[in-house]
Amino acid sequence: MAEEKDAKGSTRGYHMGDVDTVISVDEVTRQVAEIASDVTIEQLDRLVDGDAYLTIEDLCAGYGKMEILHNLSLRVGKGQSLCLIGPNGAGKSTVLHAIFGFNNIFSGSIRLGDGANKTDITKLSANQKLSQAGVAYILQDKSVFPGMTVEENLWMGGYLKDKPAEAKKAAEEVFDKYPRLAARRKHQAKVLSGGERRLLEISRALVMQPNILLVDEPSIGLEPRFIDMVFEILDDLQHKEGKTIVMVEQNAKKGLEFADIGYVLVSGQIAVAGKGDDLLKDPDVGRLFLGG
Repeated sequence: MAEEKDAKGSTRGYHMGDVDTVISVDEVTRQVAEIASDVTIEQLDRLVDGDAYLTIEDLCAGYGKMEILHNLSLRVGKGQSLCLIGPNGAGKSTVLHAIFGFNNIFSGSIRLGDGANKTDITKLSANQKLSQAGVAYILQDKSVFPGMTVEENLWMGGYLKDKPAEAKKAAEEVFDKYPRLAARRKHQAKVLSGGERRLLEISRALVMQPNILLVDEPSIGLEPRFIDMVFEILDDLQHKEGKTIVMVEQNAKKGLEFADIGYVLVSGQIAVAGKGDDLLKDPDVGRLFLGG
């Protein structure tokens, strides 16, 4: 990691905050491993309000023959939010990929539903998870179609609907929700600001009316004012529409401030789990990820 200095000459460390020395990703990984506790299923269950809506048990997953996640378990309730933080290479995005069907699952299970009425979605394809299970994935960045209009991008979000008219109807509902997009509906996506593009990416996922949103790095590449806007939108989707959100966020402070639950990952396993507010107060998490 390159060394950065602010106007006062202080050296900045991993992601944010002033520290005495630069902390490399390898060193952060080593230090997180040192503070890792034996996170039990009972601990994960206690972090959930009511019954778990998304349940992962002993998941081993990765790419090709390479296993990245090692017996990882996860719990999040309906209408709750979970933020995954950790050093680069910890397996955070791999968790989202596994839930949505973008990688290989070697063992373990992913189940979705209330109470005893859970459906095993482990082996469903990404299209099936979106159309049948109501799981939507919002990619990191630059996933809009720049040469298409805002309206056409939204229609693309409904490509799995049975009839084109259904996608158009859902797109109109999105425009009703977000006048800022409605005002740009005939504009090509390439002329949108960074914040507007992120709003379009989120909105396109909503066209399929999902129950779970997998959100990968919502703040990446955005100015602070747009970051606040995006998190306000996600907050509204969670608390007013009851969406369940599983998020990966490198801006650990912002992610933990937003989320009900936080997991710190290292080397494909959960090192620390707690309420988002509690992790914000944890001195080890603060030292390694929050710049304090």
